[in-house]
Amino acid sequence: MKQLAEFNFKYDSPIVCTAIHNGHDVSPEVLQNLAVTENIRLMEEDPYTELFTRVSSNTIIGKTSRFEVDLNHSVEKCIYKNPEDAWGLKTRKETPSDLVISQSINKYQEFYTSAKSHFAQLVKKFGRFFVFDIHSYNHHRKGSKADFDDPKLNPEIIIGTNNMPKKWFPLVDKIQNKLTSFDYFGRSLDVRIDVKFPGGHFSRWIHTNFPDSACCIAVEFKKIWMDEWTGEIYDDKLNKLIKALNSTLSLIKPELKKY
Repeated sequence: MKQLAEFNFKYDSPIVCTAIHNGHDVSPEVLQNLAVTENIRLMEEDPYTELFTRVSSNTIIGKTSRFEVDLNHSVEKCIYKNPEDAWGLKTRKETPSDLVISQSINKYQEFYTSAKSHFAQLVKKFGRFFVFDIHSYNHHRKGSKADFDDPKLNPEIIIGTNNMPKKWFPLVDKIQNKLTSFDYFGRSLDVRIDVKFPGGHFSRWIHTNFPDSACCIAVEFKKIWMDEWTGEIYDDKLNKLIKALNSTLSLIKPELKKY
């Protein structure tokens, strides 16, 4: 049974980068019942977000599409069964069988068991650990030729602090300031906290299971670095954003040692 994600841990740092919505693979038994096209799947997934995780030696990279199992939802909601579960899209031609659902749930539970084991080893070695839970989001939903969505409502980077202990707020502020001050082609980036996406189940689960030893920040990159309709990557913009994320890492380890 294929895993939902790939775990790569060297345990040489307390910092982890994850891209759990990066995946596009769908198992044959799910694929034959999907009601969405591959293009729509790609648009609603977070393609290429694994590229951001390269700033860390510890990574978790999603390999399976969120249209099979959504790792950022609770176990009760990890399978899209109704349109309201997936941006109004009808995702399945027919209701999935009990067998398919149980297989997906088993994969989901294996993922969280593995994540917990890796995080526990980081706690054992470093006392605390930090996670960048990396995602991307669309801002051009009216069509490839239409105007972009209102920039005032769509920051270029969103920092989500879902269920985070207050002791980490100073670190969040430092990371926001660092990203804002980064030279992005001669200008500043629009970086805001808890706008639209405060974080999903994964970051909430981390803070619940490791309340004294974990800080997880959900990061949503607006797709200014790619064409969300065609999937074309703008390498210069992507590389700049990766460098911006990398610039924050020096802030993290000293902050972890304070508590």
